Amino acid sequence: MEPNILGFILKRSGKIIWVVIFSSLILFQAFHVSVAASNKEVVIVLHGIARSSSSMATLAEHLETHGYQVFNIDYPSTDHNIMALVDLVHQKITELKINPTTKTHFVGYSMGCLITRGIIHRYRPQNLGRVVMLGPPNRGSEVAEFFKEFFLYEKIYGPAGQELGTGHHDYSELLGRVNYELGVIAGDRSIDPISSTIIPGPDDGKVAVTRTRLQGMKDHIVVHATHTFMMRNTEVLMQTAHFLKMGEFQRSVKP
Repeated sequence: MEPNILGFILKRSGKIIWVVIFSSLILFQAFHVSVAASNKEVVIVLHGIARSSSSMATLAEHLETHGYQVFNIDYPSTDHNIMALVDLVHQKITELKINPTTKTHFVGYSMGCLITRGIIHRYRPQNLGRVVMLGPPNRGSEVAEFFKEFFLYEKIYGPAGQELGTGHHDYSELLGRVNYELGVIAGDRSIDPISSTIIPGPDDGKVAVTRTRLQGMKDHIVVHATHTFMMRNTEVLMQTAHFLKMGEFQRSVKP
C-alpha cells in the first residue's frame, strides 16, 4: 500500500475514533442528567375549575427553581363531575410513569384541591409527600351554592360546578379524610364585591376563609390574596415551596 494512501486511511480512522469518543461522552452526560432528574422529588400541580394548566405556570416554574420535577396537569374541569375527574386525572398521572419510589407531592388550586383529595383517597401514591391547597372549597362555597341552579353558571362550570356548594360539608364521604401532611393557604382579599356579600366573614371572593379549613390539616395560613390570582401571588409561591420542604408555613415571610 502506498504511503499516501496509508496516511489517508489512518487520518480518517483517527477522525472516526474521535467522533465515537465525543458521541459517547454526550450520551454519558445525557444519561446522568436523566438519572439526576429521575431522582428529584415530584410535584403534581392541579388547576381549578374553568381554568387550564397555563394558569398554574408561574407556580410550576417557581417550584422547579426549588429543585422539584413538576408536572402541571391539564384536565377538562367542566366536562365531568368531581369523581369522574379524579379518575381521569389519575389516568394522566399514571401515563407519566413516575417511579413509585419517588416522593410525590401535590399542589392544588381551588377545585384542584378536591381532585387532589380524591386521588389520594382512591389512588394514594406509594411514596406520598406533602400536600398544599390554595383557596380550597373544602367545605364548599356559598357562591357556588347560590348560583348553582342558574343556567349560565351551569353552562360555564358544568357538572363539577354543581358539586361545589355548601351542601357537601367537607366531602369526606367522597374524598376521604386527611391522613397526610396538609398545608392550606386561604386568601382574604376580594375583587368580586357581589360574591363577597354572599359569603360571611373574610373571604377571597369565592371561598370563605373558614371553609378552607379541614380536619387533620397540619398547618393553615391566611395571606392577602384574591382567589382569582392566588396562584401567582408572591407570598403564596414562597409559602407553598416552604411547606413542601419543611412541613409548615413560614410566619415571617414578606412578599
